[in-house]
Amino acid sequence: MIIGIPSEIKTGEQRVAMSPANVQSLTDKSVKVLLQANAGSAAGYPDAEYTAAGATITENRKEIFASADVILQVQSFGSNNENSDVDLASLRKGQLVIGMMDPLASPQAAQAVAEKGASAIALELVPRISRAQSMDVLSSMATLAGYKAVLMGASAAPRIFPMLMTAAGTLQPARVLIMGVGVAGLQACATAKRLGAVVEAYDVRPAAREQILSVGAKPVELDLDTGESEGAGGYAKEQGEDFLRRQRELMTEVVAQQDIIITTAAIPGAKSPILVTEDMVKAMKPGAVIVDLAAERGGNCDLTEQGKTVVAHDVTILGPENIPSDLAFHASQMYGKNMQTLLELILDDEGNLSLDFNDEIVAGTVVAHQGEVPHAYMRKLLNLPELQSEGA
Repeated sequence: MIIGIPSEIKTGEQRVAMSPANVQSLTDKSVKVLLQANAGSAAGYPDAEYTAAGATITENRKEIFASADVILQVQSFGSNNENSDVDLASLRKGQLVIGMMDPLASPQAAQAVAEKGASAIALELVPRISRAQSMDVLSSMATLAGYKAVLMGASAAPRIFPMLMTAAGTLQPARVLIMGVGVAGLQACATAKRLGAVVEAYDVRPAAREQILSVGAKPVELDLDTGESEGAGGYAKEQGEDFLRRQRELMTEVVAQQDIIITTAAIPGAKSPILVTEDMVKAMKPGAVIVDLAAERGGNCDLTEQGKTVVAHDVTILGPENIPSDLAFHASQMYGKNMQTLLELILDDEGNLSLDFNDEIVAGTVVAHQGEVPHAYMRKLLNLPELQSEGA
């Protein structure tokens, strides 16, 4: 068994699919690991550490695709629509690619892999079940994004977070509102609280109330019918326009009181809902800051521009992209552990690949196999007929 780890080629991507410690776990099982030179350098992992862990270093990217049975990537086909065509051309029949593929928004990438006769596992589809928690890359990356978003907001704000009593008078604490309390939102709550802010949080899901309280924040409660607001996997369901309009009306007064707002609301495979309208921005304090973690999906704020910082109505609005890449050392450590745990599921004790489609993790994440897209929901997205029998 040969596992290949090419360097990431999407612009701005600094992560690597495995840290040296993760590679060591593979070489200890006599799995050969072929790593592209400097693949981990931007994340703070030099080639020497991979060599010490038993990896073989090569300058030749094509050699990795020509030799490896399994390819590990961070942003793979679908997630990297910028320049991944060169890798697609190098895929071989029977090869397995594992990485983030943005499968619900870019299902055609899985179909392209299937047409090459290769297999693919999209890590975003790891089910939210107990035994898959250590494989959950979305939660890992969201944790870092939530943390970093607070630091970005603090840096952009013209005020400090904690209350300070000084000889020059008492400085009042910043008021921070987190909108959307999934993994990123909860981490943002906890980080803002540790920095001394007064933290409030809102989520459409009733179950989020206890989670908000658990990290020391105050839940914002609106007079809305939210009984059908939670979908599969604990994600928020997409709401109708009437619901969203009423939600915005009720939130306007809350938003106007805040110094920093961090929005995190995302719907898998869909455009992000607008939570902060331009009228709401107009009502905010001069110097207030919005950090929109949903910028890559269209944004939660009407005025967000992806990858840019804009100032509108005296409010600074940040639309960051790929925040986990800015924390590449720990992001790669967490991503690599998620990858390592998944590989332990699909590799036997001798290091041989075994995809058991009776396992719900395998069945839920394999998006290309033996010339087909076996994932039922993705087949619907691609307007493909149902398979008569799914499996290896």
